[in-house]
Amino acid sequence: MKVKHSIFDFNSSQKTYVTIGTFDGVHIGHQKIIKKLIKNAKANNKESVVLTFFPHPRMVLQKDLKIQLINTITERIDQLERLGLDHLIIHPFDKDFSRLTAFDFVRDVLVNKLDIDKLIIGYDHHFGKNREGNIEQLTEYSYLYDFKVEEIPAQDIDNVSISSTKIRKALLSGHLKTANNYLGYNFSIKGIVVKGKQLGNTIGYPTANLNVKESYKLIPKEGAYVIKSVIENKLKFGMMNIGMRPTVGGNDRTIEVHFFDFNKNIYNQTIKVELLYFLRNEQKFVSLNELKKQLNQDEKDSKRFLKSYANF
Repeated sequence: MKVKHSIFDFNSSQKTYVTIGTFDGVHIGHQKIIKKLIKNAKANNKESVVLTFFPHPRMVLQKDLKIQLINTITERIDQLERLGLDHLIIHPFDKDFSRLTAFDFVRDVLVNKLDIDKLIIGYDHHFGKNREGNIEQLTEYSYLYDFKVEEIPAQDIDNVSISSTKIRKALLSGHLKTANNYLGYNFSIKGIVVKGKQLGNTIGYPTANLNVKESYKLIPKEGAYVIKSVIENKLKFGMMNIGMRPTVGGNDRTIEVHFFDFNKNIYNQTIKVELLYFLRNEQKFVSLNELKKQLNQDEKDSKRFLKSYANF
């Protein structure tokens, strides 16, 4: 997959099949659209192109600095690459770009820059200034500029429409299984391992503290999770706590990972942690001894889950 960070950097010797969107989460609804795009493009000897944007439009238009996204831009690239695309264009979204009318967007971007042959989009897609563009306008412009348009109906799981918003809500409410089902893969957190208070060492549960640099990355509901990760090319399982550490008077949210049967120094390494199962809500204990008892139980519950998950 070739990645370009502007539509102005894109060139192709062939006409293109294109889909457009922010694709936060690259969930199974997104995947269906993109797989159809790739299949159609290959069948007609065309190049498949995903046009996405960064920053997220809400960060620019609404100055929504508290926005929480399922994927960082790097994670979005990784997920899209897995699907087998020919081209990914990540165009900078700014106020000037947001002022493009639907007509100008079709003519200047889709036709003149991307040399489009077919546009495949999801249900109820809107684009252009004030989101004025819709399927009816796209169909009209497609006759004018000689390209095809196909709209894919809303994607459903058990008759529940999938959306990035619903996945975010599921993650923030502890419904990890629902979120992972909608995503089609395990939600993950990537960060640099930094030094913490090292209180875990004193109760037999040393942790790797993760620092996530992207402030817009969604951090799920506070509590304990079963996780897996790849450390030094080896698959490792463990449990993770997200929260304020109320038992020891914590003031800042931390992400602390305890790996089973692992005691190497991995400070300053960047690791990716996949969340497999939500164990429990964060709790405040009357003492470190009570906390240790709960961690013992968490470990038992985690390993019980992992036996069915991966023959742990």
